[in-house]
Amino acid sequence: MQKRELKNPESRDTKYRKAISNSEIRIILFGPPGAGKGTVAKRLVERFKIPQISTGDMLRDAVSHKTEMGLAAEDYIKKGELVPDDIIIGIINERIKNKDCEQGFILDGFPRTINQAKTLEKAGIKIDRVIKLDVDSETIIKRNTGRRICKDCGAIYHIKNHPPKKEGICDKCQGALYQREDDCEEYVRHRIDVYLKQTIPLVDFYEKMGILASINGCGDENEVFDRLLNVLK
Repeated sequence: MQKRELKNPESRDTKYRKAISNSEIRIILFGPPGAGKGTVAKRLVERFKIPQISTGDMLRDAVSHKTEMGLAAEDYIKKGELVPDDIIIGIINERIKNKDCEQGFILDGFPRTINQAKTLEKAGIKIDRVIKLDVDSETIIKRNTGRRICKDCGAIYHIKNHPPKKEGICDKCQGALYQREDDCEEYVRHRIDVYLKQTIPLVDFYEKMGILASINGCGDENEVFDRLLNVLK
C-alpha cells in the first residue's frame, strides 16, 4: 500500500514546538550505551531551544566557575573519588536556574540509579517526561564496536553505517581514525550489564509516577525522532 504524504510536513512539528513554547517541559533521556541519546538530545535542542544537560558537562562548568557546589565537587574529583549524589543534585539545581532553562531542559546521564532518582525527587526538581530508548544488546554492540573517531578533528564515523571514503582516514581533515578503548566489545558488554543492573530499575520507578514513555531506538534517525515527538504530545 502506498504511503500517504502529509500535505504540510511541518504542521505536526509546529504543533509540538508551540506546546513546548507555551509551557516548561523537563525531560530525562535514558537507555543503554550507544542507544542514540546524544543524537536525540541534539535534535530536541535544535527544535525546541531547550538545553541538553549532562552531568559531566555540569561538573566541569561548576568547577571552572568556582560555584559553591563546584568547589565541593572539586575536592572529590582531585581525590579521584565519585562525586556524591547530593552535590550532583545541587549542581543540577544551580544549572537549571539559568535563563536558557526557562522553557525546560533535557537531563542526559542522570539519574542512573533508583537512589539518584529519589534524591532528584526529594530536591523538588520537577520532571515532566522520562523517555527510554529501547535498543537490543547486539545492535548496541555493533554500533559501538564499529565507531571510529578522528584523532585530529574528532569527526565520528562507523565502519558500516557511515564509513570514511578511505579506510582509516578522516574525510574532513585527513587525520587518522581510531577506535576508543571503551568501544571494544568486552567493555561495551560490561557497560550494558551495568545498565541492566543499575538503570533498568528506573523503569518501574517512573512508570509508577506515570511519566515514563519507551520508544524503539532502532531504525532511521528521523523515524526515531518522530516516535519521540509522538510521546511528547
